[in-house]
Amino acid sequence: MTGSDFGKSLALAAAIVLMTAFEAPAQQAEPPAKPGRLINAGDILSGQLNAMRMRGGKKGKRVNTYQLVSEPRRLPPPNGLCNLETGPETFQIVANSDAQTAQLKGFIGKEISVKVDEVACAQDAGQMSEAVVTKWSVVTKH
Repeated sequence: MTGSDFGKSLALAAAIVLMTAFEAPAQQAEPPAKPGRLINAGDILSGQLNAMRMRGGKKGKRVNTYQLVSEPRRLPPPNGLCNLETGPETFQIVANSDAQTAQLKGFIGKEISVKVDEVACAQDAGQMSEAVVTKWSVVTKH
């Protein structure tokens, strides 16, 4: 290594050290995340509805899975925060009938509100959301 190459390397190393020295305090200054509001049976959950296709059932048939992305919400005990710092933000909406499936298809990609009657933390490996809403009804569409 020549003297000029060594000087360039030293200058680059010094610049990296200075940049990381100024970035570290900024990262530490962020306040800890606050847990979301508690959601109970009968409460309203609002957000954008997305659809995903997953393999399910015994034969691996493709099924539509619906997901509502919302603000973080805590679940009532014993579910608590679902092992998350702020509570879940993604909620799988389970369609229990063909009528509910047809109803949800019309809201894909849109903001909706659903009345939550039953919610729990995701348990199965195939679930794509942090929490699962098994009983619900559409309240409003935005």
